[in-house]
Amino acid sequence: MLRTVKVIVVMLVVLALAVAGCGGQQAKDTKDSKQTSAQTGGGQQPTGKQKILVASDTAYAPFEFQDPNTGKYVGFDMELIQAIAEVNNWDYEIRSMNFDGIVPALQSASVDLAISAMTITDKRKEQVNFSLPYYQSGQCVAVKASNNTIKGFDDLAGKKIGVQIATTGADEARKIPGAKITDYNTINEAFMALKNGNVDAVVNDYPVTFYFIQQGNKDVKIVGDLRTSEFYGIAVPKSKPDILEKVNSALKTLKENGKYAEIYKKWFGKEPPEFLPGEPPAK
Repeated sequence: MLRTVKVIVVMLVVLALAVAGCGGQQAKDTKDSKQTSAQTGGGQQPTGKQKILVASDTAYAPFEFQDPNTGKYVGFDMELIQAIAEVNNWDYEIRSMNFDGIVPALQSASVDLAISAMTITDKRKEQVNFSLPYYQSGQCVAVKASNNTIKGFDDLAGKKIGVQIATTGADEARKIPGAKITDYNTINEAFMALKNGNVDAVVNDYPVTFYFIQQGNKDVKIVGDLRTSEFYGIAVPKSKPDILEKVNSALKTLKENGKYAEIYKKWFGKEPPEFLPGEPPAK
């Protein structure tokens, strides 16, 4: 009898260990599944909504930046992607990264799209697909307010110029004869270098530079005319044409129902150009 009881006890212990092992493995599998879904994006959520991973350089006010009080990402681009997600019934997650890392992330499809004040260029179109244009911009020159010698692009030859890495501002600055270019990871670093006297000027997108000055940085000014006319687009991996189609369809919807104009006026204080979002009129 005693032997029989011992055998039963041993069998119960073995059975308990087996069940625990299966439960632990199931928990691990569930955890791994969640991690994979978060990493690859495009997954289906318990809500039935598609999960979209969105890359953005979240240090580029007023398009994308972190609210110091709430810690949330805010800005024109952030409200636009929220509106696009609502139209498409998407859940979305912002993946903050340096601007020069966005195109590689799109090429590897580790994100589903990127909204980051990204100018549509022929070079970038070889690497990713772009949505309809949703903003018109241009490059400007910023100098210290006390600087009266630099009055525009024509005065930058041989000067020290700060730019954000991998931007069209950096491309434009490198066309200037004899200019000494310093690339910074964020535009705020370039602005700080200007204020500290490490560079003579900063070449950057006009709305971002204007917004920076309006935030109390009156020791900086914009000089001269805009050098370029550029259009921002939402970038999508070439392997995700379905995402691109839904983005463009949503942009058209937001234009028709007035939501795009509402967001634009909130951040820029004026009506958007009539053709946006959309292709510019032929010259």
